[in-house]
Amino acid sequence: MTRYEFDKESFSFRKAGQSVGSVLWRVVKWLIASFSLAALYYVVIALLVSTDTERKLLRENRQYEKAWEGLQEKQRLVSENVTGLTQRDDAIYGEIFHTRAPRLDPAGSLTLLSGEDPAAEGNTVAATAVKAGQLRAAAASVERNFLAISASMAARKGKIPPMHVPVDHLTYAQTGAGTGLRLSPFYKVPVQHNGLDLVGGQGEPVYAAAAGTVSEVTHSGKGLGNVVEIDHGNGYVTRYGHLADITVSKGQRVSRGKKIAEIGISGNSFAPHLHFEVLHDGQPSAPENHFFATLDPEDYARVAYMASNTEQSLD
Repeated sequence: MTRYEFDKESFSFRKAGQSVGSVLWRVVKWLIASFSLAALYYVVIALLVSTDTERKLLRENRQYEKAWEGLQEKQRLVSENVTGLTQRDDAIYGEIFHTRAPRLDPAGSLTLLSGEDPAAEGNTVAATAVKAGQLRAAAASVERNFLAISASMAARKGKIPPMHVPVDHLTYAQTGAGTGLRLSPFYKVPVQHNGLDLVGGQGEPVYAAAAGTVSEVTHSGKGLGNVVEIDHGNGYVTRYGHLADITVSKGQRVSRGKKIAEIGISGNSFAPHLHFEVLHDGQPSAPENHFFATLDPEDYARVAYMASNTEQSLD
């Protein structure tokens, strides 16, 4: 029969003949085993059993992930829109309005695109929603600037430059060579090209780019062939070349968008197209820069790119 005796130093019972150190070691091992088992139980329960709070947080996280993807796409689209508006802004102010582009409000300007990301501070979805709102506000601000400058210039000088595309449903694929040195299809050498080639089918309508008075109507088998010129006042004149039938006469007053002729192949024309020129005080300017009012930013950028990068003209 095992005998136990009380040890006054450790205040515990031990087997007769057993040392105090052995008893303490057994107690320590028991404590370690107990804590390890408790930790194991906790891990198993945490992995296999979800609390109501955890399930709620998981659902919220999935919703945030879906919202985040949608907000990213919105931010991308708005950013592209703002970029297109900015490019249009830079291209036309010097060309058409003859003034500096206005500064945007610093609180809502495009600097927010390159500034510190507010999402780094925590709520990513909310921060992205705020940024998207700021981008929309910036785009609206650019549009308001265009309207304000246009109204201001019209009030001060009466200069309302041609802004209507002279053909139906213009796409960048119809855009040919713009102003500058271009390769002639007949002489195969670079020659000065003072307008923009707009490819179209024989007989398709040609419209007045802005209200004005027909200042010249020419019928010829050479050069630009059959030509209509419209004087819009304040030094602005538009010229339409290689026409087929002409439906207006010299001295006639025409409104913006009125049909004045049809696309043809008269004169030195390689294929049916409209040769469109915009002159200010007798000097040619890039016609595509006057299309900003009837093209969205993406189409405007594509048309401008084609005009500047097409090497060969059609006349």
